[in-house]
Amino acid sequence: MEEQEKEKEKQRLHLVVFPWLAMGHLIPFFHLSKLIAQKGHKVSFISTPRNLQRLPKIPPHSSLSSLITLVPLPLPHVENLPDDAESSNDVPYNKQQLLKKAFDLLESPMADFLESSAPDWVVYDYASHWLPPLAAKLGVSRAYFCLFTAACMAVIGPPSLLIDGQDKRTKTEDFTVVSPWIPFKSDMAFRYHEVAKYVHENESGTPDTVRFGIAVRDSDVVLMRSSEEFEPEWFELLRELYGRSIPVLPVGFLPPLVEEKPTRVKDWLDEQRVNSVVYVALGTEATLSQGELTELALGLERSGLPFFWVLRDPPESTRAVSEMLPDGFLERVRDRGMVHFGWAPQVWILSHDSVGGFLTHCGWNSMIEGLGFGKVLILFPMLNDQGLNARLANGKGLGVEIPRNELDGSFTRDAVAEFVRLAMVEEEGEMVRRRVKEIKGIFGDRNRNSRLENEFICFLEENRPNKLA
Repeated sequence: MEEQEKEKEKQRLHLVVFPWLAMGHLIPFFHLSKLIAQKGHKVSFISTPRNLQRLPKIPPHSSLSSLITLVPLPLPHVENLPDDAESSNDVPYNKQQLLKKAFDLLESPMADFLESSAPDWVVYDYASHWLPPLAAKLGVSRAYFCLFTAACMAVIGPPSLLIDGQDKRTKTEDFTVVSPWIPFKSDMAFRYHEVAKYVHENESGTPDTVRFGIAVRDSDVVLMRSSEEFEPEWFELLRELYGRSIPVLPVGFLPPLVEEKPTRVKDWLDEQRVNSVVYVALGTEATLSQGELTELALGLERSGLPFFWVLRDPPESTRAVSEMLPDGFLERVRDRGMVHFGWAPQVWILSHDSVGGFLTHCGWNSMIEGLGFGKVLILFPMLNDQGLNARLANGKGLGVEIPRNELDGSFTRDAVAEFVRLAMVEEEGEMVRRRVKEIKGIFGDRNRNSRLENEFICFLEENRPNKLA
């Protein structure tokens, strides 16, 4: 028995997992860590103290509790960044570069940890461009876990272009045309407002494009939270752009577990008809202006459909979002609309039978959750990769996009009402609703996804670094 245990210990990998400081990154990285630990491997999950407290708790009696160790690294102080800001949820969008600056200062404590613990693999995010070369120097294998679609990564381009200043895309307009290396017909480009609205000085010192380039170039494998069944043409192109020396492995969609039922929310949803409710949630990073909030509210009212709208106060805002809603709006929609202020159990809400559609900012996590439960998408991209995700979903017939002014992103209440109704009830939207139901299994079926999960863990096991060498 003792010999068996020794053999098991010898076969056991030790992985260091290090996500970017955003809940939309921490949660999938933690999910991935649990999958790895379920196969008997040890995981050191590293982040800042406050972020580690925000993670779902592992029951102390679970076998995972002995295999996953949470390792806190205090976030170094950076001028103009609030002391309690440890994630992108804690700061307005324009301060995220300062968060990256603080994140980059974790290089030294990370080096100390890697040297003292000598792991087999480090699984890292796009933002820590300094980590892959550091790990390589210490003989640790490197896996870049990419939380973006293959389509999005293909648009960003090959590492050789992104590093060493070869990328000629410097103006907003450069990102509104289809990249020349995309060899097939495609509309995979940003709209002007999706880029211009959020262009700001790069206070972190390292552009995101360079971070992406190094994350890919210096990896031993790129793990993608997607599948070839969903975007085969983009996986094929990505492998050409990265060259055959960098394996690109889909890990599936990591379907989330449904959380506990929240009483107040449950009672309201239980009273609604099946597939009748539009769930509206625009993520935690983008902020609607007063004008945008007004048009969205009045559009939802004008649609005549039941809705559940999650709103939160933006970080560092002096005005509560509840005060920004149109006069009398809450009273007028009281019988068919619920406006929920603060955090809401999104996965549970999307799993509810009464929810038929999801008006989303097109963050990849949210789209995976919506499609995994067969909800038609009403696409309203705000920033980062969301515009490209909207093009991808629209192109595959999984949603309808609310039309907006290409230059400033403005939209009307009438457009909101029209496209919400198109997605939910109009005859012209029937094909989209049917297509979403057909593809639900690719995103939400655990057995289908577990095959890809097993394949990537096998890759890590078979390609461990040779410690003796």
